[in-house]
Order: sequence, then C-alpha cells, then structure tokens
Amino acid sequence: MNPIISAAELTAELAGARPLLLLDIRWELGGPHGRAAYERGHLPGAVFVDLDAELASPPGAGGRHPLPDVEAFGAAMRRAGLSAGKPVVVYDGGIGWAAARAWWLLRWTGHEEVRVLDGGLAAWRGPLTAEEPSPRPGDFTPIPGAMPLLDADGAAEQARSGLLLDARAGERYRGEVEPVDPVAGHIPGALSAPTAENTGPDGRFLSAGALAERFRALGASEDAKEIGVYCGSGVSAAHEVLALEIAGFRGALYAGSWSEWCQDPSREVATGPEPSA
Repeated sequence: MNPIISAAELTAELAGARPLLLLDIRWELGGPHGRAAYERGHLPGAVFVDLDAELASPPGAGGRHPLPDVEAFGAAMRRAGLSAGKPVVVYDGGIGWAAARAWWLLRWTGHEEVRVLDGGLAAWRGPLTAEEPSPRPGDFTPIPGAMPLLDADGAAEQARSGLLLDARAGERYRGEVEPVDPVAGHIPGALSAPTAENTGPDGRFLSAGALAERFRALGASEDAKEIGVYCGSGVSAAHEVLALEIAGFRGALYAGSWSEWCQDPSREVATGPEPSA
C-alpha cells in the first residue's frame, strides 16, 4: 500500500462504499494546541487525536515524546473508532510531522491500512466542518513490533556500522543552535538529512524517484537491512521514515531521539560539519 494519499484520491475514496477513518493530528512544536484549530474546522467525520496526550507518554528519561503506553494507545484508537481491517487516513496542518507520527505508531502496532494525506489540510479542497463525530468504539488491538525501532545503544551501533540519519535542521545537527534541548550537537557518526528536504514548497512529498536519489546520495542502498533515523523527540523522524518508505527503503526509528540521547552525560556528542559519507 502506498503510505500517502493525495487530496484528490481521498475525495474519491470518501465517495466510495468502503468507510474510512479520518484522524486529525494537528500539532506544532511550541505552537498552540491543535484542538482549537480542529474545532474551527476539520474534514467531515475526522476525529481529533492529541499527539502529546495520546501519541506519546509524558516527557522524562525517554525524551520529550516517548512512545505511548501500548495499551493506552490502543484504547485511544478504539475510542476514535479504529477496528481491525478499517483503512485510516491521518492528516495534520500541513507540515506532515504529526500525521507521520500517527502513521508510524499505527504501523508499528500492526495496523497496515494507514496513509498520510500528502500536503495535509493545506492540500484539501473539499468542505470543512466544525461538527464533531461520535464514532462507535472499534476493536483495534495493538501488537507492537511491526516496524523497526532503535534504542540509544542501537542508534549508536547504527551510526558506527550502518547509516543513521539526523532529521533535524542542519544548524541543530551542527550544534550552532539548540532551541529545545539542553545540549547542542548530534550523535557521532550520524549524517545530516533534514526532514524539510523531503518535501517541495507545497509541503507535498517529492516523487519516489527524487527521494530515492536523495537517500542514495546520503549512502542508502537497496540491499541495506534498514536505515536509522532520529530527530529531536521522535516526531519529525517519523516523517523521514515515511519518506524512506516512499523511496523504497526501510527506516528504523530511534524514538527517544536527541532529547533522550543528550540527557545521559556518558553519551558522546559531536558538533560541526557532518562526516563524509
């Protein structure tokens, strides 16, 4: 299944006989809570999902957005109306990070029929509504492990013996600025691969060919088992994993990401330009 869907394709599928579950995951790092924007207008039938409360555990030793408790995540998805075999389309305000986090969590917990609206709400040309749905609870049972996941030690090993991509902005990777976390820099051996370069000016993903060319230039190969990805807290890195899948590669998410890594003073920190690939 293609992990993304265009607005035109979504319009056509919504007019079909098979029901879809729409999830609105509007969220911005440091921005206002997405619920208010959802209440002003969302896709008809879409259910709001709170990234901080339902797609993550509270901040702590595992980083700013640790993975949610699996049973709590399953309960949240059932409340939203998710059942086994029901196709899901997730969207956010347009940047794609939050929607990709939901996509990754659903895939990781075994729900395969999930796609991200390419370009998010900004790409949608249909009607919006302020009416909130009351979905019938679903029967989704999460079974984690369907997508590769890295911990801090695994990320370090991936940087040494494979390919580990840092999805943050280049200046954060180089340690020139760090607006969120207490330490600036990157995991030694990781390569800079900003998430923003996976999309065009309209916020939509580049073509599969263009993405494959980008990742091959960073050292990806078709015979690689998997490619590690991290960011600040495991949100934008999910977007990079999604881009890798579009390009035909398998990405392994380091969910704790830099916000977990930099809390341990025994872990090395690198700064400056990236190493040669």
